Amino acid sequence: MAFRFDKSLGRTVLFSVAVVSFIIAVYQTILLNSIGKNYTLYMVSFVCVMWFRYLGLDTKTAAKDTPVPRSGTATKAGAKPAANRPKGKRRK
Repeated sequence: MAFRFDKSLGRTVLFSVAVVSFIIAVYQTILLNSIGKNYTLYMVSFVCVMWFRYLGLDTKTAAKDTPVPRSGTATKAGAKPAANRPKGKRRK
């Protein structure tokens, strides 16, 4: 049986670990009044966020590589396409 890694589940776990470790680190920093003693918790949070972003890069590049169908004419935002306007009438 082959093992498949589900990226969305992995990203969710990484984000959860990052948030939990950051919250614990902030709480311990306030409680102990020392950032140095909680440096490892901050770094665990930072590494999880970086890994989370790295795993998300594959989905962004895959979406960016797929071509988007475009119409023959470029229109302004909110304007009707030229094919739908009646011919011979001017816009006011």
